[in-house]
Amino acid sequence: MKGVIVMATVLLVATSADARNLGTVGATYQIAERDALTEIEQRAKGIDWSKVVRRKAIDDYDGPPDRVHLPRAARDRRFPVDMTWTLATDIPDGKGGVLYPQGYTFNPLDYITFTKTLVVINGNDPAQVKWFASSEYKGRIDVMLLLTEGPYRTLGERLDVPLFYADSTIIERLRLSAVPSVVRQEERQMVVREVAVPQTARKHHGE
Repeated sequence: MKGVIVMATVLLVATSADARNLGTVGATYQIAERDALTEIEQRAKGIDWSKVVRRKAIDDYDGPPDRVHLPRAARDRRFPVDMTWTLATDIPDGKGGVLYPQGYTFNPLDYITFTKTLVVINGNDPAQVKWFASSEYKGRIDVMLLLTEGPYRTLGERLDVPLFYADSTIIERLRLSAVPSVVRQEERQMVVREVAVPQTARKHHGE
């Protein structure tokens, strides 16, 4: 565009300096090219801007409002998490009665088996992202990657795995205090393993 402007300026100056009537040479035709601004406006009208806005919202998304910043794990450690839960309200039975009363305590792992392994990282930390990308967990269908922070689109394209965010409820329920953390069920409890990742991540060979 700058080159076109310079060329137009040179031609304008040259014409002004030597303004002579040379007469009509050859046939003349009306300019058939469309005005550039008009064409841009018409193309803009054909764009579904609502989709553009939604796409940008996805591109810029970096987690839920209640996301929690967790420090990088300083050392390797593991600890169990008791998933026993106490009901804060009555659970109705749908027939006007109460199926489970307020205060009822139970461990959901007595009734279900959680087959997934959760890997929780800070997506804004390049060392943790690199660690996951070279770990045994990358590409496993039984692994769910959870982010405490980090850009959804950028990390999704780089890691090529489904991404989820660990909100405050998940972090509190699993008693997460540092990342990366690997969480999985062992018998009637969940076990959290914190992994100390150095600034330059090494390849992880398993637990």
